[in-house]
Amino acid sequence: MEEFAFVLDYLQEGRPSTSFRRKIEPLAYVIGRDEFKLFEISVRDSVEVGEKLYIGKELSKRKKVNRILRRIGFDELTGPAKSELPNILEQIVREKENIFVRFINTTGPITTRFHSLELLPGFGKKMMWTVIEEREKKPFESFEDLSQRTGLKNPEKVFAKRIEDELSGREGRYFLFVRNERETH
Repeated sequence: MEEFAFVLDYLQEGRPSTSFRRKIEPLAYVIGRDEFKLFEISVRDSVEVGEKLYIGKELSKRKKVNRILRRIGFDELTGPAKSELPNILEQIVREKENIFVRFINTTGPITTRFHSLELLPGFGKKMMWTVIEEREKKPFESFEDLSQRTGLKNPEKVFAKRIEDELSGREGRYFLFVRNERETH
C-alpha cells in the first residue's frame, strides 16, 4: 500500500464528461513513492504538480485528499501527467537514493548471458563490467560515488527512465522496480 504520492496533474474541473448532471469533483493524477503505482484521486483543495500527498490508510492524515478513486494505467494519464512523469520519477529516485545504490551494489545476473544491470538505459556490457569491477573493490556509497568511479552520468535519470519504461509497457519482459500487473498472483 502506498502511503505517499506525488502529483503529476491537477484537474480543477475533474475528468471531462458528456453528462451535464455530473457534480464537478477536482481530481489529481498521482504516482506512489514506494511502488510507483498510478492513481486517480479526488482532492479537497487545489494541489500543485510535484506536491507530495499522504494517501495512506489513516484518513485523518489525508489533509488534501478526499479519496482514492481508482488505480490507473499509464495510458490513462493525461498528456501533462505523462510529460511531468520523468521529473517526478527523478525526484523520487533522488529521495530514495540509498535503495537504488543498494540495487547497483547487489543486483546479479538474470541468466548466464544476461545481467540485470544491462536492463538499465545506456548500460551495455562495458558499463556493466565497469560497475561490477568497481563494486567488488568497494561498494558504492552514493550516486556521486557511482558517477565518479564509473563515468555514469546522472544515475537518477537512468533509474527514472527505466521506471517510466516499465510503467508504460515499453519494457515487457523484465520488471526491476514496478510490479508487473499482468502476472497472475
